[in-house]
Amino acid sequence: MTGRIIDGDQHLHEPRTMWRDYIDPSLRDAALAIEDDELGYAWLTWRGARLYPAEIQVPGKPSLIGKERLRMEAREPAEASYDELLPPEYTDPKARVTALDDFGLDAAVVFPNFGLLWEESLSDDLPALTGNMRAFNRWMAGVVSEGGGRLYGVAHVTMRDHEWLTQELRALADAGIKLAMTAPAPVNGKALSHPDFDPIWQAFCDADVAPVFHVGAFRQPLDPAWYEGDPEPVDKLLGSAFLWVAPAVAVANMAIHGTFERFPQLRVGVVELTAHWVPQFLLMLDGSWGFYAARHGGPLKDLPLRPSEYIRRQVRVGALAYEQPAGLIELCGEDTFMFGSDWPHAEGIADPIGTYEKMVPDLKAEARAKLFGGNTEWLLGL
Repeated sequence: MTGRIIDGDQHLHEPRTMWRDYIDPSLRDAALAIEDDELGYAWLTWRGARLYPAEIQVPGKPSLIGKERLRMEAREPAEASYDELLPPEYTDPKARVTALDDFGLDAAVVFPNFGLLWEESLSDDLPALTGNMRAFNRWMAGVVSEGGGRLYGVAHVTMRDHEWLTQELRALADAGIKLAMTAPAPVNGKALSHPDFDPIWQAFCDADVAPVFHVGAFRQPLDPAWYEGDPEPVDKLLGSAFLWVAPAVAVANMAIHGTFERFPQLRVGVVELTAHWVPQFLLMLDGSWGFYAARHGGPLKDLPLRPSEYIRRQVRVGALAYEQPAGLIELCGEDTFMFGSDWPHAEGIADPIGTYEKMVPDLKAEARAKLFGGNTEWLLGL
């Protein structure tokens, strides 16, 4: 395989007191933490409330999570402490680099772990929301430094506070962070293509930081009624089945209303939100665009390119191994999809390259190089 091999989707566990250690002192009382309950189970907490179990997952073994939750529900004491169970490569940057060597990887993009769970819980307290995001980003800057050029850290940001985000993007650029996770959802009731956000997209371009849509605890795209009867607070069953809806709507909105035309340097990533939908989505988007123009005597907005062309030009999508990425590449071309293992999550793969390679045995060299690293390097602006 030619070119660098970059895993475009790994996760690093935040240390227990990271938010308290890195948050602005005036906001310390609003810091998240990982704390044990009376039975010895670790929880992600905020202001004394338990938000979510601090689970230590194992790739390919989701049943272990179910067994642990049944023990919790039965009020049985934890079998071992969180700290005893947490492997060093799950949380320590240098240990993760050693794991990359074991996997045969040149580098990895590292997303938050617990950061995927709390955004909506803090949504009514904007200072706490941005304060905890900034704390995480400061920690991630250290991860990038300790990673020696092999860990591409992903920041966590919100578009709800324009001044804060502009400052944060400058800080991320100074720290060498090239990606920032943000929600594929309306912001304060406005679509992402709204002209009010043009200064924000310009700030992303100026900082050379790419926004990335990823699984997370942001406001979900379907009507709340569809989720009723499911007690899971974050990854509800229907939410998992329709992971693709939020990013599909977001990039379609940005394409048809000219955001990508106005900001041709803007790079956007879609990671762990599946990729199987992309070929049919691009076909339907252009078809709908053309039909709308025919019915109305002209397009919704005059643009020199079709909507799909903007998305092909400026969006890269992480493809999971089971989604048969070779077939997706055949339908959409070599420039769209990225390899990622989701390691070390339960839905991830324990052998990133070996498992993924089985899905693309006959992929040509150039397409293989782009899938396994080239397209991720493009997203990173390298």
